[in-house]
Amino acid sequence: MNDTVVLRADATPSAPALVLRPWCVQDVRALVEAYRDPALRRWTRSSVDDDAGAALWVRAQQRGWAEGDRFAFAVLEARPGSGALPIGHVVVKEVAHGRPSAEVGYWTAAHARGRGVASRALEVLTGWAFETLAPGGLERLELLHQADNVASCRVARTCGYELTGALPAAPPSFPLDGHVHARSRAA
Repeated sequence: MNDTVVLRADATPSAPALVLRPWCVQDVRALVEAYRDPALRRWTRSSVDDDAGAALWVRAQQRGWAEGDRFAFAVLEARPGSGALPIGHVVVKEVAHGRPSAEVGYWTAAHARGRGVASRALEVLTGWAFETLAPGGLERLELLHQADNVASCRVARTCGYELTGALPAAPPSFPLDGHVHARSRAA
């Protein structure tokens, strides 16, 4: 796999089409802006404070592609005048040949929430992951989130990720209880 993969999600009556592509250094400013949102910082495990931190984060995503264990996509609106800046992020991670499961994650920038960005991007990522990674043994994708993140729970269910269990808090990385959602390749 290489970093020239581009995925698309169709437009809806209330939102433009989406383009999913690997993160690049040109995304640093948009990433810093997105991480200024307190809600995003609350729900994600990583933190980006400045251009240098964003550049490190982007390089880590690129390294994941190169190593074949983490496939992160910037989510952009596909419409003229949108500025082609990322408005979200989706990722399939912890990928290993012969391992039957991997984890997915996502976030949406504050100004783009409420338009189905996360669910449409996750659905496209899920299809791509099962199609592309299944020959290596992938059969199941898991989605983890804090139990009180109602929006993430809604996105998971919208995309066919059924609630399969709970995770106890594990501070400091996971200070609150969590939910585990899963979707099988056959679904």
